[in-house]
Amino acid sequence: MNRRQKMAEQKRLLLIYPDFLEEDKYSKNKLGNYSEGLASISAVVKGGGHDVKLYHELYMPEKQEFLDKVKSFEPDLIGFTARTTAIPFITEMAGWLDDNMPDIPVMIGGYHAILVPDECAKIRGIDIVCEGEGEYPILELLDSMRDGEMRTDILSMHYNLPDGTYKKNPVRPLIEDLDELPFPDFDLFDYESLDRSKNFTAMVMLSRGCLFSCTYCGNSQFRNIYPNKKKYCRFRSPEKSIELLELLVKKYPFIKFIEFRDAIFNMYKEWFYEFMPMYIERIHLPFNCNLRFDVLDEDMVRMLKEGGCYMIDIGLENGNEEFRRKYLHRNMKNDMLIQQAKWFRKYKITALTYNIVGLPYETIELSLETIKLNAKLDVDKVIPNIFYPYPMTILEKTAKDGGFIDPSVDPNDPVQLRMPQYPKYDILYIAYNFNKLVKKYKAIYALSPEEAAKKEAALDKKITSKHYPRKFLYKTAKAKEDAFIWAKKTLKKVSPKLFIFLKNKTMKEVRQ
Repeated sequence: MNRRQKMAEQKRLLLIYPDFLEEDKYSKNKLGNYSEGLASISAVVKGGGHDVKLYHELYMPEKQEFLDKVKSFEPDLIGFTARTTAIPFITEMAGWLDDNMPDIPVMIGGYHAILVPDECAKIRGIDIVCEGEGEYPILELLDSMRDGEMRTDILSMHYNLPDGTYKKNPVRPLIEDLDELPFPDFDLFDYESLDRSKNFTAMVMLSRGCLFSCTYCGNSQFRNIYPNKKKYCRFRSPEKSIELLELLVKKYPFIKFIEFRDAIFNMYKEWFYEFMPMYIERIHLPFNCNLRFDVLDEDMVRMLKEGGCYMIDIGLENGNEEFRRKYLHRNMKNDMLIQQAKWFRKYKITALTYNIVGLPYETIELSLETIKLNAKLDVDKVIPNIFYPYPMTILEKTAKDGGFIDPSVDPNDPVQLRMPQYPKYDILYIAYNFNKLVKKYKAIYALSPEEAAKKEAALDKKITSKHYPRKFLYKTAKAKEDAFIWAKKTLKKVSPKLFIFLKNKTMKEVRQ
């Protein structure tokens, strides 16, 4: 078969990536984000002889704009990647396709499709649901279309058949050896125009999965769908990981920073201690990564510093030990966290914590414990996230069982739970004033123990008083934050070099 014949048999896959949120769905002044999953699918499908294009949606398009854009790609198969909060947008767009392009099969995959595949199959216009890793099931599907008949027996694929029935196939075993995968197809994206690229940063994932089963996270559910679930947490080998990074920095020489987005970068000690010396020798670019406290040791922190780590991201989530153990399944002692946080100071690495506000059964007093623990850890940056009950997670069931989920609440409401002991605007007050309050408690803990105890009790009483204007203070803080975010995004887009200069200056000041 000559090349022209082979090219004629190519099938064209169009991946649609809704890369926007409800609050900015009509804003066109945004930069896009890289998706490792889509880049990996593209690499496998292109390697199998087919063509792949990306419709990278940075805002919610109008109907005709959307249809014109899709038609311009002339796709044989359309695939949506779905996170939970994107489902309302995907539902609308899939309906447009059903009304105007009914002959082109439409597929949905991604996190939400793994969590609730049968719900995704009920979306009008969706013909196929991919449950699990999609690289090879999608390749098999395109191969069958090239051969003249779409197979409906492909593992991990579920089908809405023409006769109105729904056919559900078993889930394909996950890819145990990530070295078997080709490197991601970075060319799928307009890589130089991505948000991270404007910061001279590359976002990289060297692993898949997580060893742990935190109740608010979908990883435990993702793991359970696979027949070989014990192999869920995997890394590329250290050598292949370095080769991927070498390829990336050679291809895009503007890259000056690496952002590792692995769930837990220090998950496997053996891998970590083999990878880091190679990184120091062959890459040695400044980087940040996600760590976990209870698999951390001081030698790791020291080696991270030697390798150029300038910031670690670490999940704290809640400051009360008993609450954290009971509801989040995170068994860590506060004393241990405080001791380990000293290592970040010792080796001058910026520490950022992730925190959750508005958890089932939480109160404003418990949220204050989270704020205070951040102050005692003396972290540099904090990110408070308002709890979202992701489908099929343990904590979603806890919220349902507690009667905290009201079906009438708008899915785009920032606070999804309705709890009598922790009203919506109290949650919003804590979330938008979290950083400010951490700084206040930090200042208190710098005082003598006797004076600190008095001031801490006074501030606690003030914040939790029923007369304290928490709703007003939330709105004031939100307005300031919105203005700051707008200014930051504008600076990043208009003058990325100045943005990086200020970012570096801030990091140096933090550690002086």
